[in-house]
Formats: sequence, structure tokens, C-alpha cells
Amino acid sequence: MTTFLQLLISGMATGAIYALAALGFTLLWQASGTINFAQGEFVMLPAFVMIAFGTLGAPLPLAFVFTCVVAVAVLGWAFKRGIADPLLKYGLMPVVVATIGLAIAARNGVRAGYSAEAHPFPSLFAAEIYNVGGVAVSLADIGTLAIALVLVLGVQAFLAKTVTGRAMQAVAQNTESATVLGINVPRMIFYTFAINAVLACAAALLVTPAYLAKFDMGESLGTKAFFAAIIGGFNNSRGALLGGVIVGVAENLAAAYISPAYKDAVALVLFMVVILFKPQGLLGRKVERKV
Repeated sequence: MTTFLQLLISGMATGAIYALAALGFTLLWQASGTINFAQGEFVMLPAFVMIAFGTLGAPLPLAFVFTCVVAVAVLGWAFKRGIADPLLKYGLMPVVVATIGLAIAARNGVRAGYSAEAHPFPSLFAAEIYNVGGVAVSLADIGTLAIALVLVLGVQAFLAKTVTGRAMQAVAQNTESATVLGINVPRMIFYTFAINAVLACAAALLVTPAYLAKFDMGESLGTKAFFAAIIGGFNNSRGALLGGVIVGVAENLAAAYISPAYKDAVALVLFMVVILFKPQGLLGRKVERKV
């Protein structure tokens, strides 16, 4: 039982990181109909930017703030203006193809321009282990889970309880009606891209100490985050949290009780099961379309 609880807690911490990346998928889809298959690389790139600021002497919290500014400009504004806006008018498929190409370019660009080696990344948390009722819990797991939960719930509160958040939801529900109501639709969509960029930076800050900074670290993370978003419900941002935690916990349990070789296959199996029996996701809602 003790081992199970330890696996549960560490799995929830990992799943919370998946949830941050998955939330980016759901936000972009709801606000602009964009699916960004470079989401994992959007986590990888800020990790290397933080390392670069660190080599210049910036402490980790300051490097994170600077990286968020760079990410909002590049992964938010430039991505929206350079890829999403020009291609969305031709449908979803060109955006999907473009983001897949962007992911490949980002990975190879970092490998060729920086390094193909894994680089250590400083952790926000001390390497301390607490014994709670016989269960060994690391400060890193507790801190990661707490920060990720605060961010996900904070985004939820922002969307539900602020004027800007409600305007963003109005744009997600019906762009034309939002325009009639006087909402600045392009600005609201940009806010969504900016929030996604900041969440990617936070995910990089939390996950990189364990994964190490490597050019291909975002490939697996992005895939699992996408599966987590589908499992929870692609049109429900709360589903991102549920899906991420389910994937993280299931991976840990499978690795411990079945075989570590099957760990990376767990998200795919869960995805297939949910798609077969509940295509809209666990918390998603059915959307009817006229043909």
C-alpha cells in the first residue's frame, strides 16, 4: 500500500505537468480552432532559453520571467500571426501540417544549433524527502503538483470570473456573436496564445529538472499531453487536468506493476479506450454539426 501511494503521488505530479501542456491544446482549440502539434516543442524551447539566461547570470526565477516574455512574443504573437492566422482560413489541415513541420524544425534546429546532448536543469525545490505515514514523498513532487494545480485552477478562475476571461469564452463559443457584442476578437485570441506560451514555460520549469533539457524532450511530452486533452475532453479545459492526472498515474502504476517497457504505451491505450466508448472525452460535451 505504501508503494502504491508513493506511485500515486509521483504520478499525479507528472500528470499535472501533462495537464499544463494539455490545457494549451484545449485553450487554442476553443478560442481559435487551432491544434498545435508543436506543443511539446513549445515546452522544450523555453527550457533552453532559461538555460541561456542562466548562463548569463540570471537566477532561475528571473530567467523564468524573461523566458515568459520571450515566449509570449515568439510562441504567442509570432506563432499566431505567422502560422495560425494565415492558414486557418484554408481550414484546419494546413495548420496541423504546419505545426508538425514546426515541431520537426524546432527539434532539429536545437540539435544542430545548440547541442544534441542532455543538459542538467536546476530545480525550484530542494532535494528533500518527507516521510508521511510511512510514505516517502519528495518536495519536488509536492511542489510540482501544487504549482501545476494553482496554474490550472487559476486559468479556470480567470476564464470564469473576469471580464476578459468571459470575453475569451464568448469568442470560443461564437466568434460572430462576440464581434457583434463589441468584443475585440483578435485581441482575445492573442490572449489565448499568450496564456498557452506562459503555461508552456511553466511546464518547462517543472518538468526539465527530471527529464533534462534535450532537443527531443518535447516529442513524448507533446504526444502524452494531446492524449490527455482528448481523454479529459478536448472542448473542456477542466478535462485537461483530469486527463493529465489519469495519464500520469496510469503510467507510474503500469511501470511498477506490469513493466517499464509499457510505460509510454499507457497514454495511447487510454486514448483508444476513451475514444471507443466516450468520443467526446470524460468531461467533454457533444457538439452537433450540420452537414
